[in-house]
Amino acid sequence: MVNEGGHIKIIIAGGGTGGHIFPGLAIAGSLRQAVPSVQILFVGAKGKMEMQRVPEAGYNIIGIDIAGFNRSSLFKNLSLPYKLLKSYFQVKKILKDFRPNAVVGVGGYSSFPVLRLAQSSGIPSFIHESNSLPGKSNLILGKRATGVFVAIDGMEKYFPEDKIVISGNPVRENIIKRANRSESIGFFGLKPDKKTVLVVGGSLGARSINEAISEHLDFFEKNNLQLIWQTGKAFSRAVIKDQLTPNIWMDAFITRMDMAYGAADVVIARAGAMTISELQVQAKASILVPYPFAAEDHQTVNAQKLVDKKAALMIADSVVKQDLINILHELLGNDKEIEILGKNIGAMAKTDADKTIANEILKRIKK
Repeated sequence: MVNEGGHIKIIIAGGGTGGHIFPGLAIAGSLRQAVPSVQILFVGAKGKMEMQRVPEAGYNIIGIDIAGFNRSSLFKNLSLPYKLLKSYFQVKKILKDFRPNAVVGVGGYSSFPVLRLAQSSGIPSFIHESNSLPGKSNLILGKRATGVFVAIDGMEKYFPEDKIVISGNPVRENIIKRANRSESIGFFGLKPDKKTVLVVGGSLGARSINEAISEHLDFFEKNNLQLIWQTGKAFSRAVIKDQLTPNIWMDAFITRMDMAYGAADVVIARAGAMTISELQVQAKASILVPYPFAAEDHQTVNAQKLVDKKAALMIADSVVKQDLINILHELLGNDKEIEILGKNIGAMAKTDADKTIANEILKRIKK
């Protein structure tokens, strides 16, 4: 049912990483495109990146006092029950004041209390599960959800089959469009006649990958290769500043990921769901190094599904320092394999996931 005044109101809950925030923003954009008068409110965790990224995109957000279980420090979990209780009352007030027609969870621990309380209040709830292996929160929430949007088939073993919609993962519009290679190479000040490797490890970087690259920087110049290297903020440039050559572009962040993909012949990355979705849309050959401490080791599951379809290569994090450069060298010397990997992963791409999700939400809440 639509609220008084004819306005549809929707809460999008979640965050913590770009892999949760960017899909939420993409869904919000498609909702707004389909119904310009829709009112959208984001709910995230105080102190997390969504509190900055969401307002930058032009949406309102309310932060709640919530935190996830800290596996590395049990002491830090002592305040968790208090935060959970406090977030319950915060969410209760948000639902009472905003009176949403639906709540959408895009992942991250801030989504759980919002969807759980919405379900208890009889408000339609929707989940977007980006990974091949769902987290515990979504497994719980999926039982009472109005709809569950998933990236791949075969998810009926985790969620009620009648609630599943295979939508794919929403990808940013500029990634879908694909940047021109010549323009992309120029953006990074590199040369168009050399093969280019893109290394990305998320906002914090991937320590094992960074160490493997930093120990073999001479490999790129010796083999007439170029490197675009997003190190993340935790890696110090000072460690390797004397080894940087004109064929290497390095920074903590990449502001134009569309250009980075556009310039790359091969990508080295973690195996998060959104990274994989972007590689699919970009049809890029890749070497994936799953983050070994991801919940339920879901990144390995994500990567293995691509390996099984000859759509990517995978290296375990434990051996990346020993094996990465050798495998990269072998791949770069095999243009046919690069072509096959790119073609196979590109065949898995879904470019309209945000529209599919938005339209399905609107259809179900208007019934």
